[in-house]
Amino acid sequence: MGPLDTTVIQIKIMLIMDALTEFLCFSLFSQLGGCGILGVGIWLAVTQGNFATLSSSFPSLSAANLLIVTGTFVMIIGFVGCIGAIKENKGLLLSFFIMLLIIFLLELTIVILFFVYTDKIDKYAQQDLKKGLHLYGTDGNIGLTNAWSIIQTDFRCCGVSNYTDWFEVYNTTRVPDSCCLEFSENCGLHSPGTWWKAPCYETVKIWLQENLLAVGIFALCTALVQILGLTFAMTMYCQVVKADTYCA
Repeated sequence: MGPLDTTVIQIKIMLIMDALTEFLCFSLFSQLGGCGILGVGIWLAVTQGNFATLSSSFPSLSAANLLIVTGTFVMIIGFVGCIGAIKENKGLLLSFFIMLLIIFLLELTIVILFFVYTDKIDKYAQQDLKKGLHLYGTDGNIGLTNAWSIIQTDFRCCGVSNYTDWFEVYNTTRVPDSCCLEFSENCGLHSPGTWWKAPCYETVKIWLQENLLAVGIFALCTALVQILGLTFAMTMYCQVVKADTYCA
């Protein structure tokens, strides 16, 4: 092996080390982020039960469960990336790239479908939420009960489309106490003039639209992080392949 070949190999090793440093930082950041998300999910599950479970069709779709699944998945992907970078394993690096690419494409597909079928999603969501009202206050649905109470109190609203949604639940002119303008025990039995009139679905929807900038920034940051991960992974993979070719 001549001096030129030795120099080329040294340059390749330097490039791999640079790519390794960048990719390891990203992978460790992913794992720390995953740990944080998982920790919040576990805390919610322990302290708040199935908080934010509003859907009757998807009872497991709670904030706690979503955070636990997301955090675990992010940690696994970050772990695969770390091991792949440390071992300079092409298979693991490529697996990391493919998993991250699949997630990115799934997120992109979901966003596109959401905007294409917004009206249908709106209609289905309202129907499903109204079905969920019938589980309010029943055994085993403390999460749904707490979620509705908090939403109606914080957003000063009542029912999905109107406070009359609760009449079908109670089979009488009554609403939960969380619908009252001034909370007191059994205030939901009083006249409609003492209840919030705003529909919760539209109220929350308007709140989300008003905070669309923050949601958009979060989505763009998430996409940017994923694109950086894809770039680092492919750069590392290519450097390892080139080093193997020159050293062969």
